[in-house]
Amino acid sequence: MDTATTTPSPASAPAWEDAGWERLATRVGRCRLPVWDCTAGLVVGTGAALMIEAGSSLREGSRLRADARRLLGDGRRVTHLALTHPHFDHVLGAAAFAGVEVFGAVGLDTVLDHDREGLRADAVAQGLDPAAADEAADLLVKTRHLVCGEWTLDLGGLQVLLANVGPGHTGHDLAVLVPGGPGEPEVVFCGDLVEESGEPQAGPDAAPRHWPAALDRLLDLGGEDAVYVPGHGAVVDAAFVRRQRDDLARRFGVA
Repeated sequence: MDTATTTPSPASAPAWEDAGWERLATRVGRCRLPVWDCTAGLVVGTGAALMIEAGSSLREGSRLRADARRLLGDGRRVTHLALTHPHFDHVLGAAAFAGVEVFGAVGLDTVLDHDREGLRADAVAQGLDPAAADEAADLLVKTRHLVCGEWTLDLGGLQVLLANVGPGHTGHDLAVLVPGGPGEPEVVFCGDLVEESGEPQAGPDAAPRHWPAALDRLLDLGGEDAVYVPGHGAVVDAAFVRRQRDDLARRFGVA
C-alpha cells in the first residue's frame, strides 16, 4: 500500500480550500501570501509536517503556523521548515516557527546570521513596517540543517527530497520535491528560481550565468509530468520552466 497517498487527513482537519489553501496532491498544498505574493507550502506526513517558506514577518509566519495547525487537526503542528533562499519575504517569519527543524541550502545560515540588517533594510524598502522588520530580523531562528547536494527528509510514510540546485536566483537556492502517488504528480517547490507572476528578479546576490543550469537541474529532478510551484504566481508545468530557462539564457547571454 502506498502510504504517501492513502493516509487520510485527521477528521478534525478542514479541506485545504476551506482554509484558503490550494490543494496540489493528497497531502500537499500551498497558499499565496498577500502583498508580495510569496508562495508557502505545506507537506503532511503521518508523524510530521513540513512548511515551505516562513513569510515576510512574524505576523505572516504566525498566520502560516496557525493555518497548518487547522489543516493538520488533532493538535498536530509543523515539525520542519524549509527556506528556499534568503530573501525577506521568504524568511523573516521564521521566528514564528521556533522549535521546529529548519533546513536551507549551505550558506543560508551565514546570510541570516550576518546580514540581518540587509534583510531588514530590504524589507523596509519594499514596504514592510520598520518595527515589524526590526522584530523579525532580531528574532530570526537558526538554520540547523544545511543541504549540500540532496537530503531525504522522512515525514512518516512520505519521503521528501530537499535539493540544493543553485546558485541561480541567489547563491543559496533550495528546491523541495514531493513524490507523487497513484494518479498524482510529483510536486516541486521551486522558490524564486521560477516566477510566474512576473519576470524573474535578478538582484545583487543572483548568479545569472548559473541560473539556467539550476533550472535544468529542477527539470531533471521533477521530470515532464511534475507540477512546479513558483515562488510567486500560479502553478506551472515543465514546459513553462523550460521556456523560462531559455528566456534567462538569452537574457544573460548563456549558451
